[in-house]
Order: sequence, then C-alpha cells, then structure tokens
Amino acid sequence: MMTLEELGWNAAFEKEFASFRRQGWTPARIVRDNKIAYGALLEGGDEVEVIMSGKVYHDAQTDAELPAVGDWVALELGNEETETMIRARLERQTCLSRKMAGKSTEEQVIAANVTVVVVVTDAGSDFSLRRMERFFAIIGKSGAKAVVLVNKSDLYPASENRKAAEAIRSLNPDADVHITSAEKEKSLLVLKQYLTPGASMALVGSSGVGKSSVINQILGEDYQWTDEVSETTGKGRHSTTARELIVLPGGGILIDNPGIREVCMWTDETTLRERFRDLDELAMQCKFHDCKHGSDAGCAIRAAIAAGQLNPARFEGYLKLDEEIEKLRKSRKKRQMTVDRRARRDQQSRSRKFSERSDPDHDHEPLRR
Repeated sequence: MMTLEELGWNAAFEKEFASFRRQGWTPARIVRDNKIAYGALLEGGDEVEVIMSGKVYHDAQTDAELPAVGDWVALELGNEETETMIRARLERQTCLSRKMAGKSTEEQVIAANVTVVVVVTDAGSDFSLRRMERFFAIIGKSGAKAVVLVNKSDLYPASENRKAAEAIRSLNPDADVHITSAEKEKSLLVLKQYLTPGASMALVGSSGVGKSSVINQILGEDYQWTDEVSETTGKGRHSTTARELIVLPGGGILIDNPGIREVCMWTDETTLRERFRDLDELAMQCKFHDCKHGSDAGCAIRAAIAAGQLNPARFEGYLKLDEEIEKLRKSRKKRQMTVDRRARRDQQSRSRKFSERSDPDHDHEPLRR
C-alpha cells in the first residue's frame, strides 16, 4: 500500500494540512493536468479525477498559482452524484518555472515540489552552454538540486563527451554532471542514486536528446514510444506531449515534461548573480564602481577577456540574461499596476452599488442575475 511519504509528503505538509483535515478534506498529489480536469493520487495509490473549485480558481491571481503537476492539494471527495473537488493548494516547497514562450510575461510552472531537476543534453547538436546557463538559472531559483546528463555518449567520441561535461561543470560547480548513454543503460545506473523514496525528480531538455529512452529504462518497460535514431542527426523523436508525475515501484517519483525548445527566464537578479559569481568578483576589481564594461578605463572584465581568462561568450550571455530579466521585471511591474488599477476600480464599483442598495431614498431597480 502506497504511503503519503512515498508520494513526497513530509512534516511541513502535514502541519499545513491540519486545518484542512479538520474540515474532512483529504490530501492528494496532482499527477496529471488535463486543463479541464486533473488526475490526483491518494494515499494507497488510487488515482482519482478531480476538478478545481471556483474559490481556488478565483483566489489565484495568475495561472501559475493554480494547481500544477507535483502540487499537493486538499480534496473534498465526491460520490456517485458529486465530483471530487480541489478545495485548496498547499504551499510549494520548490517550484521549477519559466516564462511562457513568446511575448507573454506570465510564469509557466514546469513542476512543483521537485527535489532534483535533471537536464538531459548531449555533446553534439544539442550542446549549448548558453542554454545550460539558462537551465541553471531557473533551477537555482526553484530550490531543487541540478543534475545534468550528457547523454547519447555512444554516438560521440569520448574526448568530445568529456569536454562537454567539463564545460558544463565550469558553469555550475554545485551541479552533478554525468556522461551517460540510454542505449547502454548508463543513464539508469546514474539516476538510481537520486530516486530515493519520496524524492521527486523532474526531467527537462530539448526534444530528441533521449529523455524518453531514459524514462523507459527507469520504468523497465516501453512506457513511451520513441522513433529510431536518425543516422544523420543522431536524434530520436520525443513522444511526451504533457507533464505527468510517475511513481516508481522501486521508490522515487519522476515528472516528465515535453521537450523544451525555448528556455525563457523566470528568475531574479539575485539568482543570476549567484550563477555568475565569477563575473561579479571581477567587476569589483574595476577601477570605477559604475564601470559599464565597455571602453571604460581600468575595466577588469575587459582585461580578463583580453588575457584569455574569461570567455567572451560567457560575458555576452550574462549581459543578455541580465537584460532579459530586467525587461521581465519591468513588464511584471507594469502588469501588476494594471491589475491593481482594475482591482481598485472594481472595489469602487462594488462600493457604489452597496451604497445605492443601502440608501432608503434611492429608487432601486429590480436586481437581475
């Protein structure tokens, strides 16, 4: 019988749930989001289809605050005549998010309450240090541990795999970086150490890097269909089309995600500085505290680039991320001002209507529904 702890439950969730339990509600974890309805796992392992209550929907200021895969929720269980309803969402202990692709300034939750985020890449056409910096930034913001698989190692020379792994480690010394091959089951052996009972692992990466093959091996069956690998590109086709939480028989939880083509930033300046601490330390050595790192005299960063001590591509990547985060911050601030203005307008409208109904001298019209 599956316990809540095996689903990722802990003492903090239990403490928060106490008030909900007194109302007769039941804890469950969201395993599938079908947009209209959700799939949720109960203690014991039964999956039930649930819908969101109107209060949960209306209390959410953004879509990102609505229940997502990995979230813990409080359910009011239904029966033959009534549907099972999500009455509340528990606070997320970690949250992996990105900005929605395109011009939107909305947050998109990739996975909630994850312990480890595994980025699957390869040493070939998918390899990109700039994209990896973006993954590290959003993982750092999430609060989860970062792990990278340089996968499909059987398709590339050993020296090329080692060079890719070393370059990734240089970006984030705190990340665990492994050279793997799903074909030789190296991926499975590496990931087992992170799949402890109750631990939740999210797999992310571009389409075609072998993510589905890794999951198939972990599950011990062809859970997802995958194409044969192309001899020209070295890539297979990825079949995942929706986020899904999978509880593993041997312990641990997987959250699979569709291939991510665009890693849009959803983080803050503090997290970005932590990921580029070496550049901040260099900048402190500049002659002038307001150095723009261009043609300014005494610029330590430009000197490091000239001396071959700093990769100019890393510096340019940093500037691009910094500019992107600043634009996002301004857009979010502008959007919040619009939301606040609408809220004040709605409040004033409600106040006027209340005053009119309360005024005995006011000539009321019949209320219409």
